[in-house]
Amino acid sequence: MKDQQYVVCALYHFVRLEDYTALKQPLLKLMRHHGIKGTLLLAAEGINGTVAGKREATDHLLAWLKNKNEFKTLVHKESYVDEQPFNRTKVKLKKEIVTMGVEDIDPNHIVGTYIKPKEWNALINDPDVLLVDTRNDYEVAIGTFKGALNPKTETFREFPGYVKKNIDPQKHKKVAMFCTGGIRCEKSTAYLKQQGFDEVFHLEGGILKYLEDVPESDSQWEGECFV
Repeated sequence: MKDQQYVVCALYHFVRLEDYTALKQPLLKLMRHHGIKGTLLLAAEGINGTVAGKREATDHLLAWLKNKNEFKTLVHKESYVDEQPFNRTKVKLKKEIVTMGVEDIDPNHIVGTYIKPKEWNALINDPDVLLVDTRNDYEVAIGTFKGALNPKTETFREFPGYVKKNIDPQKHKKVAMFCTGGIRCEKSTAYLKQQGFDEVFHLEGGILKYLEDVPESDSQWEGECFV
């Protein structure tokens, strides 16, 4: 029964938060009051995190967030588990909600073209498209799309260096990128656009949404997806 289970809620939202530090204590108080555990990251560029709680509890959290103008369009993903997967309740203040280490990257201002999961195969089968996995080497080893380049990074912070050395806007006219849930691609496509790449695409909703929407018989995913 789903009402007996815990709702795992994964969310991220890029939005300019002028006073993100002021959100920490109210969020902590609300999460603790409703028995929600997990971690939320707050930064000037937005919010990111995964938390878990009972249905009513997570509904309270989402309603609280979406009641604020900055988070009205926040999108989240849900799954159900029988036991609470997290031990602690944390809200952390960060410089970035996903660490790339490059200043002035704003996915709200400039970002790649979103491609729906059911349109992804047609794009990556185009011989003119360079397909790049933005995840780390460990994740790629577990599974990836057929023909995708592996940057062999340990952290996302290394990705800009890989781009500078291996991807040329004059040579690679079309670049498609993907990640687990979409957040790294928001930043990686914004970074490529900033570097002068014109046609940059990314998988909307990430690998998880692709595996959910595309029938296994049509899937071009090879292996498992590390979460």
